[in-house]
Amino acid sequence: MSQLVEKVVPRRLGVPFRWVLASSWTTNLGDGILIAAGPLLVAARTHDPFVVALAATLQWLPPLLFGLVAGAITDRVDRRRLVMVVDLLRALVLAALATAVVVDSAPVWVVLVAMFVLGTAETFADNASSTLVPMLVARDDLALGNARIQAGFITVNQLAGPPIGAALFAAGQAWPMAVDAVLVAAGVVLISRVVLPAHGPERAERTHIRADIAEGCRWVWHHAAVRTLVLTIFIFNVTFGAAWSVLVLYATQRLGLGAVGFGLITTVGAVGGLVGIACYGWLTARISLGNLLRIGLIIETLTHLALALTTTPWVALLVFFVFGAHAFVWGATSVTVRQRAVPMELQGRVGSVNLVGVFGGLVIGSTIGGILAQHHGVTAPFWFAFVGSAIFVVLIWNQLRHVAHADAEPDV
Repeated sequence: MSQLVEKVVPRRLGVPFRWVLASSWTTNLGDGILIAAGPLLVAARTHDPFVVALAATLQWLPPLLFGLVAGAITDRVDRRRLVMVVDLLRALVLAALATAVVVDSAPVWVVLVAMFVLGTAETFADNASSTLVPMLVARDDLALGNARIQAGFITVNQLAGPPIGAALFAAGQAWPMAVDAVLVAAGVVLISRVVLPAHGPERAERTHIRADIAEGCRWVWHHAAVRTLVLTIFIFNVTFGAAWSVLVLYATQRLGLGAVGFGLITTVGAVGGLVGIACYGWLTARISLGNLLRIGLIIETLTHLALALTTTPWVALLVFFVFGAHAFVWGATSVTVRQRAVPMELQGRVGSVNLVGVFGGLVIGSTIGGILAQHHGVTAPFWFAFVGSAIFVVLIWNQLRHVAHADAEPDV
């Protein structure tokens, strides 16, 4: 058993990182359960498509509304304590929602409010959690540490969590929320074991939160490599959001897949992510981070082209498998590059700028995708994604060689 632990989480990463990892995997399992159970709970209370869609909107809206504030607060307070407080709030909301379902006092508006509160709390918790790894892990081990965090996300959040959530919901509508509450609370206990190095400004140095947010945005703007990385993530989430916003229609109308087949797309992508996990150490030992980013952008661009062209389900599933592996490698690499470059006292704010870029791109992209599909057919968003991605890759190709060495730039 000890040999397995050493292989998965080497001793050199440190005991505090092991506690962070255990907490992350535990809470991600709870989040994965809610991925399936949340929409099912809403659909059990209304058949209105707008209300069902509103539930999804209320979950990705908080990062746009509160992402920058979350980043500023992360850099002002004890980060471990912030994670604990926010996750305790999440556990209480989940427990209250489970109780309301049991006593039949959870109309759809109560569920929607709970989803928004949970999404807001998760915005603060995720932003603070993302700053813990560079505080605990040596610079040369950041890629490995982030790979282990991402591995947990893929296995328990994407693979294990949703089917467990669906099964629990079938057993009783309150069960998924109750189990999620227990898992989030367990994550709080695990993270409480971590001792962080001193961080945060002295009380006498405190500024207004608006000034803190502005400082983080200025730092990103003036740091060429990180600015390029954030811009790349934003643009590629516009193109990704456009294509993936109509994925259910693409799968059913273009590929002829049913509900089970559509669910298989997520599973195949997650399995691809597991392959990316297995290969990541080998890849980073042989390919520079900058070239990994370049290869990833090419893969994503060709993914959109392949899906626009094919009508064969097994070909599309193979593409989704490759895309899943790419998504893991890109995610772990981009986080590592950013963490290496950003000063510790700015990790929260710069991470929040990146977060706003992610969700801002998805919102814009999904809007474009819906309009294109409505007027030009279900493959139009994929053609848009291919052309837009290809143009952007050409424009930033030379800049990407500097991104992997972002930490070599002077702080501004």
